[in-house]
Amino acid sequence: MPISVDIAVERYPIAGKFTIARGSKTEAVIVLCTIRDGAHQGHGECVPYARYGESVESVTAEIATARQAIINGATRQDIQTIMKPGAARNAVDCALWDLESKRMGQSVAARLGIAAPHPLETAITVSLGTAEEMAEATAKRAHYPLIKVKMGGENDVERIHAVARAAPRSRIIIDANEGWTADNLAENMQAAAEAGIQLIEQPLPAGNDALLAGIPHPVAICADESAHTSQGLEDLANRYDAINIKLDKTGGLTEALAMRNKARSLGLKIMVGCMVGTSLGMAPAVMLAQEADVVDLDGPLLLARDREPALRYEGALVYPPEAALWG
Repeated sequence: MPISVDIAVERYPIAGKFTIARGSKTEAVIVLCTIRDGAHQGHGECVPYARYGESVESVTAEIATARQAIINGATRQDIQTIMKPGAARNAVDCALWDLESKRMGQSVAARLGIAAPHPLETAITVSLGTAEEMAEATAKRAHYPLIKVKMGGENDVERIHAVARAAPRSRIIIDANEGWTADNLAENMQAAAEAGIQLIEQPLPAGNDALLAGIPHPVAICADESAHTSQGLEDLANRYDAINIKLDKTGGLTEALAMRNKARSLGLKIMVGCMVGTSLGMAPAVMLAQEADVVDLDGPLLLARDREPALRYEGALVYPPEAALWG
């Protein structure tokens, strides 16, 4: 049957405002890829990210450029070389995983050898703000076992102690989003250690993180912006203790699985994270995260509304996707 590739842009309002060190936004802009063969259809979602030189226009153009190859029968493995890592390939790759599973009548979980995928405990995110604002927001989430707080501005020592006091029974992750410097790194890391912080994500800018190889890590450090695919992980293994795998960075589930396996072989811990997107974007990540050390897949919880059908969230638990959503 003839193959078709459809591209759509969707917008989902964020509940309030989502703020990190690089700025704020009030909506999530999604690019949706749907691949049909006449009898079945597969869906994949991505979130273009300006930090990586992406825009809605560039991502939709990249998928459109690959369209004819897909129509001509390019496989998911072919896509790994036809398209570069990033958001566009993620949407195509995940749509092909979904389509293949529907054709085969076998779930993605079964194809990955996961007999019974289980619900995962996800981190719940607190946006960047003043120490007082963040303490108030953290206190409202203090019943969650794992909280991720955005840092990366001035006065982060004050923020660190404020959020730790606000949720004394929760485990807390800090995400600096490349916002620390060589001048404040040691002070911020010491404050994190004193506050019992569990993990620090990407304290220094990607490409300027060699310093991490030669200093103590009183708190485990996780690469995010520095770690995109399985290529180059060896160079990161002496700087970081963990990596954050996001499908929009790897360019889909196929490369994400390879990245996870290589990271494990290098002794790195695995965090599976996300951009702010809908349940469709989280669904394949839930499969990837079945054996992760840290899970951060609360993207849909930051939205004012999710797509339907959606993933099931209960408290801090996110459940595996139903076939009607993906996989």
